[in-house]
Amino acid sequence: MPTVNEALQAAAIGHAIDLLHLSNAEVRKIIALLNSADAELRAQLILAIASLGVESFTVTHMNSVLVSVLETNKSIYAAIQETMVESVIDLAKYEIGYQKALFTEVIPQQVRVTVSLGSVTLDQTRQIAMSRPFQGKLLKEWLDNLEVNRAARIRDGVRMGMVEGQTTEQIVRRVMGIKSEGYADGLLNRSRQDIESVVRTAISHTAQGARDAFYRANDDLIAEVSWLSTLDNKTSVDCRLRDRLRYTNDTHEPVGHKVPWKAGPGRIHWCCRSTSTPILKGYEELRLSKGLPESTRASMDGQVPKSTTYGEWLIEQSAARQDQILGPNRGKLLREGGLTHDQFYNDRGKFLTLDQLRERDAASFAKAGI
Repeated sequence: MPTVNEALQAAAIGHAIDLLHLSNAEVRKIIALLNSADAELRAQLILAIASLGVESFTVTHMNSVLVSVLETNKSIYAAIQETMVESVIDLAKYEIGYQKALFTEVIPQQVRVTVSLGSVTLDQTRQIAMSRPFQGKLLKEWLDNLEVNRAARIRDGVRMGMVEGQTTEQIVRRVMGIKSEGYADGLLNRSRQDIESVVRTAISHTAQGARDAFYRANDDLIAEVSWLSTLDNKTSVDCRLRDRLRYTNDTHEPVGHKVPWKAGPGRIHWCCRSTSTPILKGYEELRLSKGLPESTRASMDGQVPKSTTYGEWLIEQSAARQDQILGPNRGKLLREGGLTHDQFYNDRGKFLTLDQLRERDAASFAKAGI
């Protein structure tokens, strides 16, 4: 039977994967919202460019005819900001509730009678979501910057097209890109990439902030915090270095090493997927030994759990859980095809398609019967 700290570590790894799925869904929602204005933006852009004459073109004139285009751009970012604010506040509330439910589930009832769980207020959850900067700025500031940068790309694309004597169609394509290329050839595609980074980082930042707050509220129960990194081809140097390192719960001072916590897991760099797990004090340190059953004392040993990598954790999960994480075909390749989770990525950390995987290792597909 696993100890409480082992159960918390296993739950942290699984929860980090669920949060990644949440992040993916949030990115799709926000990108779809951003794209929803494309038709209107394109129509307004065509009208604006048509009213610009090559001979009479000036930047001042361009700015005046682009007003409606830039207003549409501003309004869609206002909608994105409203959606993101709601999402991160909901996430902070959820994460606090999840942590409390997890602690309630894994800590023996005899211990919870003596050591009550601390809680985090609703106002604190809002502070976590809205008043703490990540990568140097608040969420609102990042989204405001993205709107301004996208407006600048629109102006730059139109100005360059006019100077080069391009047609209206060519300028619109330059700015917007074309559907057959997935709009990847347009100047505005960078805006999609930028907002994806902000959304993913806001999600991980908020979740970790909520965890930190809950851990601090239970400082009498938690001895230390351990950094958990998702170890695969996409793991950053910073996160590989810190994986399984321990820090004090209150001030995050290094324990047994000199590697600084910096911004912490989920926040140390853009799109960070690292998380943390608490290491609870032992029953003796909590002064709970009197009258506790042997099984309860054993579960509350206070020991740092044995290191488990993401790949090792994944192998131990049920087939249903593996399929939920990887998809049914990759799940079957993991169980029956002889592939390990890291083989689902290329050397740049990009998730390979099934066709790319089949081309790389057809034998594994045959072995798995796919």
